[in-house]
Amino acid sequence: MHVKHLNDAENREPQLLTATADAIVRLSSLVKSYKLGQTVVPALRGLSLELNRGEFTAVIGASGSGKSTLLNMIGCIDEPESGSIVIDGVDVLSLDDNERSRLRNQKIGFIFQSFNLVPVLTVAENVELPLLINPTVPASERRERVHQALEDVGCSRFVRNLPDQLSGGQRQRVAIARALAGNPDLVLADEPTANLDSENSHRIIDLMLDLNARRRVTFLFSTHDEKLMGRVSRIVHIADGVIKS
Repeated sequence: MHVKHLNDAENREPQLLTATADAIVRLSSLVKSYKLGQTVVPALRGLSLELNRGEFTAVIGASGSGKSTLLNMIGCIDEPESGSIVIDGVDVLSLDDNERSRLRNQKIGFIFQSFNLVPVLTVAENVELPLLINPTVPASERRERVHQALEDVGCSRFVRNLPDQLSGGQRQRVAIARALAGNPDLVLADEPTANLDSENSHRIIDLMLDLNARRRVTFLFSTHDEKLMGRVSRIVHIADGVIKS
C-alpha cells in the first residue's frame, strides 16, 4: 500500500489508493441519512461515482435527490455512514479534521449559487480570502494569484469595488475567481447559475468551459437548468440517492 503525505504536524500518512489512471474522484457505495425529528431521511443509498481529471460534469436531479449531499461528500464537508471517498488518490476517510481541511484547501475550489461574497471586502480581498488560511502561500504570491484569477474571469478592473457595486453576473465571476485562486484541481459548484438570468447563465457556463479547457480544472456542478445540459461533457442523474443509468 502506497501513501501520500499531507505534511501534517504528526507526520501521519493518509492512505493512497489505486484508482483509474485519470480519476480525480472515486466514490464507492456511499450511504448517508439525516434525522428530521424522529424521522430518518435517506440522502445517499449506496452511491458510487468516478470523475476523471479534466471532465466538465453536471449533476441533475429533483430537489432532495442527493445532489447537495454528493457535493458535500466530495468537498470533504460531510462524511458518509459507510462507503469510501478517494480524492486524487487520497482516502479522505482516513484523514483527521486538520488533514481534510488541508486537502480541501489545496485541491478543491467552491462556487455557491448565492455568491457568498463578503460585502465589506473589496473584490480583491474576497478573492484572496481562501489564500489567507494557507500558510504556504506568501503575500507576494497571494497578490499574483488574485490578479491572475480576476484576469482569467474578466474582472481585473473591479479589484477595488465592493460586491454590491457589481451585477449578479459580475459577482458570480468574482466567486469563480475566488474558487480558482487556490489553483485547485477540482471545482465544485452548487447551482452556480440559479440566481442569474438566461443570458448571464450561458456566459457563466462559457467561462467555466473556457477555464476547464485552459486550466484543465475538473468541474462538477449541480443544476436545474435544462438549457445548459447540451453544454456539458457528461451528465450525472441522481434519483433517490443513487446514480440513475
